[in-house]
Amino acid sequence: MKFIKFLVLGVIFGIVMTKSEAVSWFRIQEMFRFQAFHMYGIIGTAVTLGVAGVALIKKFKIRDFSGNQILFSPKDNSVYRYLVGGTIFGLGWALGGACPGPMVVNVGYGYWAMAIVFFFALIGTYLYGVLKSKLPH
Repeated sequence: MKFIKFLVLGVIFGIVMTKSEAVSWFRIQEMFRFQAFHMYGIIGTAVTLGVAGVALIKKFKIRDFSGNQILFSPKDNSVYRYLVGGTIFGLGWALGGACPGPMVVNVGYGYWAMAIVFFFALIGTYLYGVLKSKLPH
């Protein structure tokens, strides 16, 4: 019962992603072919809300659910880092047909082929954790 609020938020997230068509492989394909603005609008909204959320967390010193202070550590802003990481993420997104959020929503929606993509995303995440100390950051 402790995590019911997270389950409810996850269900709401899934409904919003489905109703906005952000889980649609065809919408993602349109985006990568520069045929429609739909997904760029969703991503732009998400980035704007994320920036506003981080600003509010910093301004009001909001704490996490456990009461710990939320800290933001500075990152290396080299172009190489973002170029390589963004390329790998974008290729995975284009080949898999979904980024991590919609990937899970599609599995929950009953598109079982997306479970394969989700499985390999988990493997990739695990490998990153194993190789993190050897990668340039």
